[in-house]
Amino acid sequence: MIFYDAGLIGYSEALRMQERFVLEVQRGAEETLLLLEHPPVYTIGAGGDSANLLDPGIEAFRVNRGGDVTYHGPGQLVCYPILDLSRRGRDLHRYLRFLELFLLQLCASLDVEGFTVPGRTGVWTERGKIAAIGVGVRRWVSMHGFSLNVSPDISPFERINPCGMPQCRITSLNLERKAGLAVADLKELVRDRFEDLLDLHLPSS
Repeated sequence: MIFYDAGLIGYSEALRMQERFVLEVQRGAEETLLLLEHPPVYTIGAGGDSANLLDPGIEAFRVNRGGDVTYHGPGQLVCYPILDLSRRGRDLHRYLRFLELFLLQLCASLDVEGFTVPGRTGVWTERGKIAAIGVGVRRWVSMHGFSLNVSPDISPFERINPCGMPQCRITSLNLERKAGLAVADLKELVRDRFEDLLDLHLPSS
């Protein structure tokens, strides 16, 4: 697996990058995990409800992923796995559960106890939602992925119903730990752990 650190990158540019990698993986190239941060941006899934944008002045990218509206900004780790799911079981539900499991284990390794909510996708703590997940698939190659709040300004979430949930509280690793973590620290942990857990739960044929 290739781990590609794109740094701080605009949403449109990152989307074009994903689309390029998706085509390459469809043609047999190695799977890729993009790790990055975005400048402040709102995005909304293909089936999302624009009414969840509470401020009429908000502009949001509507993109080909599941889920509703969310916010991305500096201090948030965004990961876009470009995976050939045709070789990993062709089971989108199982893939989503893997992403949740990975995030739960990642948080636990930092002494943050997370949990999932039946009927919802993502990871929560007692203080609120800490990670959002929204994926898309093209010919069984995945795109989009998850965002994990490390140290972002969470006030922009107040202008939306995050993931379509009114009054959804938002938290971050640094709010949970009351200690400083940088996105770069999380990138190293993801590099160390993602591929091994993926091969364990979604082995490639």
